Amino acid sequence: MLQNIHSILIGVTEEGDAEERSSALAYGLSLAKEAGAHVTVQAASLKLTLTHAFISNIAEELVAAENRRLDALAHAAADASRQVAAASGLACTAQAPQLAYPDLVKSFTALARAHDLTVLDAEPISLAVDRGLIEAVLTDSGRPLIVVPQGHEVFAGDRILVAWDGSAKAARALNDVLPLLREASHVELVSVTGEKDLAPAVSGADLAPHLTRHGIKVGELTLPALDGDVAETLRHHAGLIRADMIVMGAYVHSRLRQMMLGGTTRSLLKNCPVPLFLSY
Repeated sequence: MLQNIHSILIGVTEEGDAEERSSALAYGLSLAKEAGAHVTVQAASLKLTLTHAFISNIAEELVAAENRRLDALAHAAADASRQVAAASGLACTAQAPQLAYPDLVKSFTALARAHDLTVLDAEPISLAVDRGLIEAVLTDSGRPLIVVPQGHEVFAGDRILVAWDGSAKAARALNDVLPLLREASHVELVSVTGEKDLAPAVSGADLAPHLTRHGIKVGELTLPALDGDVAETLRHHAGLIRADMIVMGAYVHSRLRQMMLGGTTRSLLKNCPVPLFLSY
């Protein structure tokens, strides 16, 4: 059983597609079962609003009807979460708030601070609601986050790739992911050269004894960046070793949302073959 993970927050946002399936929900419940953790599911719906003073009554009713539809989808997702959790023997709290975008981001981020770990669906589109939640949790919650690509609905943590560049961000991610590393059979610290000078940093070889003291079997490897692309190097190597997860520290270069995340972080959020464990 995974140790020191006692509360997991799973976020699902209903934006109108009744056929859309959340991989994060199934993955998060699977992880919670593995850890014996309590689950909180926030199945939120985005509240649509009209700001123009001269909008017709017909338009107002259309927006109100859509808000009712989104609210019903969110409540259905929350109810389904409770049922699945109960069938798995999990303690689950589920809620379905309907909030305007700024309030949704603010409330979810605050909720994340009261949990050990947050699980969200991957969102390749940088201006989408779920991407906003990912960025807010990363930078404002003080908690780690697992971003789940489509199709990954069962937690697996047997083989874990840790992206290591010797930075404080990487050290934070490594510390946050320790509960998962202790249960893995294969952990690999991968340093990628070419994007930055790693010479002054703590190397993977220097770090390995620290992990050994935690009972973690670890290998370390330094790779040149494929065509100068660190993210593609990590994706490629994850495929080679059949990794179940990639772990890395997230980088921020600006407080402007659309320019916020570093290039490697953005690239992996857009396209990652396995769940991505991030800390900031």
